[in-house]
Amino acid sequence: MVPFLADALEEINVRIPYRSIIPLLSTDDQIREELYKLKTMQTRVFVVHMLSSTGSSLFMRAKEVGMMSEGYVWIMTNGVTNMVDSLNSSVTSAMKGALGVRLYVPNTDELNNFTTRWKKRFHEDNPQDMYSEPSIYGLWAYDTMHAIAMAVEKIGAQTIKIENSTDSQPLPVFPNGEQFLKAITNIKFQALSGNFELINGQLQYSVFEIINIVGRGIREVGYWTKEQGLSKVVDESNNKTYSTSPEDLNPVIWPGESIVVPKGWEIPVSGAKLRVGLTISRYPEFMQVEIDPEMNAIKASGYSIDVFEEAVKRLPYAVPYEYELFGGVPPVSSQSYNDFVYQVYLGKYDLVIGDITIRYNRTRYADFTIPYTESGIAMIVPVDKAVNKNTFIFLMPLTTDLWLGSIVLFIYTGITILILEPKIRTSLKGSLSGHLGTIMYLSVFGYRYPRGSFVEGLLQELKFDKSRMRAYQPDEFAEALDKGSANGGVAAIVHEIPYIKLFLAKNCKSYTMVGPIYKTAGFGFAFPKGSPLVLEISRAILNITDGDDIIQLEKKWIGDETCLNNGGISVESNSLNFLSFWGLFLISGAVSTICLLIFAIISLFISPNEINPEEDEGLPIMNPEEDKDLPIMNPEEDEDLPIMNPEEDEEAHNDCKNGTDTSPPLTNRAS
Repeated sequence: MVPFLADALEEINVRIPYRSIIPLLSTDDQIREELYKLKTMQTRVFVVHMLSSTGSSLFMRAKEVGMMSEGYVWIMTNGVTNMVDSLNSSVTSAMKGALGVRLYVPNTDELNNFTTRWKKRFHEDNPQDMYSEPSIYGLWAYDTMHAIAMAVEKIGAQTIKIENSTDSQPLPVFPNGEQFLKAITNIKFQALSGNFELINGQLQYSVFEIINIVGRGIREVGYWTKEQGLSKVVDESNNKTYSTSPEDLNPVIWPGESIVVPKGWEIPVSGAKLRVGLTISRYPEFMQVEIDPEMNAIKASGYSIDVFEEAVKRLPYAVPYEYELFGGVPPVSSQSYNDFVYQVYLGKYDLVIGDITIRYNRTRYADFTIPYTESGIAMIVPVDKAVNKNTFIFLMPLTTDLWLGSIVLFIYTGITILILEPKIRTSLKGSLSGHLGTIMYLSVFGYRYPRGSFVEGLLQELKFDKSRMRAYQPDEFAEALDKGSANGGVAAIVHEIPYIKLFLAKNCKSYTMVGPIYKTAGFGFAFPKGSPLVLEISRAILNITDGDDIIQLEKKWIGDETCLNNGGISVESNSLNFLSFWGLFLISGAVSTICLLIFAIISLFISPNEINPEEDEGLPIMNPEEDKDLPIMNPEEDEDLPIMNPEEDEEAHNDCKNGTDTSPPLTNRAS
């Protein structure tokens, strides 16, 4: 059963840090030694799966060593729980507060009558024994004999008498075996232990009872069925929906007669402190470690340290801890943060804290709290290259493919105009390169990152050219950005957002943040797999970040909040002005000027007389003498063409004004 139970617990994210094996023939001293080992661990929830005889000794020794007190949780499987009613009162007294699961036996008149007869008969045969209640195993035996008797009567079999049988003699074959097997598998009746029914040769049970040991007796906490889940009472109507809520159970009295639900773990009572691993950070604002030579003690400070210490203060219990420096003094430079986190897996530390980025590869051997910093990777760029001083800021909103498509369309439109305007085409002879004049050259620069950061590997995964990457220390960022990529520096710094905020807090007038360009999980604290402190510290961190405390800590260690909220951009630069688009105006004006110059050159050096009609048949010349088909309009010869005279035609004018004119419209000869 144990492997199946372990799998079921792990499916609901319940970890089993240790499995304790107690042999059936263990002495009290051996059991006591094993309990002392369990007592030194953080876990305070124990699942007991053993026979009632060994379980009785276990609980007696557990009470002796103080493990049946407040804070502990004991859960028994049916191996012990089914026999609770039959255990000695001294044993049940030692089990106070334990929980158990057993098969449910309905309380019926038949069961009460049987129990009364059983007690009377048992005390007559065993006057010195306090054992008085029939266990579920006794009820099963009684019900099984009842079922066998019913099956024999059903097939009318004769009694087989066996005399002087020994273990070496073979048992006689029941002549009606096949009939008997068929008869007993079809028997159904209301037995003392519940409904008696065999399916595939197995007795079926539909209801399990959850009990709580109190005093020298038991109390029902609730029931569980496959169809309905947890409930306070057995609902035979089957109308209840499935439930896993503890609210559907009666209250539990825990060990130590406590009604407060234990959290399930404690700091070991041996008094040992938690070993908290530290490492030297390149950013002392996040974590700075010093060694006190007189006291030989470690002094730690910084943003990460304050968050951790404040989280520990908010726990509802005291957690003693001490700092230990990873890598010695000074630390070994080759040791990475991956090595640092791996120490919790090796058991060197109970947790490690600092500016540790939560990465997927690290979660394979450690559990992390929720992040206590902003997440993501972004870029640091100079303000004068990213805001309104940028000549070509109008290029930024559009993507590269859109610009390329626009350029191709512009060239196509120009070629179309050249084709549709033959005369202009003949006057602009030459190569395409001569017409375009200049080809724009776009310089490409690589992104650079701080030495020791995991960003290098990330950029390589994103297919960035490694030859265009450089490593800088934090105090070299400003100088590299001021030089620029053309002068041996860089055009941008790629880094994690918490570090960028720290840099901008000191340089917010000259640089700004662009991004995030990649998502990460932020900084967190690392614990061994399955550590119960992960959830507790995470809740405390959430309590800190939800309030004003995290803002005060950022202001203390990172910088001014106003500057950070502006994203590193000064207030006056939030608006775009004429200078923001003067590059666009320059290009537009230059194109217009070139067009004017071309027109002027054509006007000065190409005379209209140079246009020869004979050479240009595509331009028609109107000549009335040669073209009789072209009518000449003459008002004197064309009586049908009326002449409009406002003075002579006042009546028509008035009719038109009054809307009563029905004559055809007049046409002005000037038109």
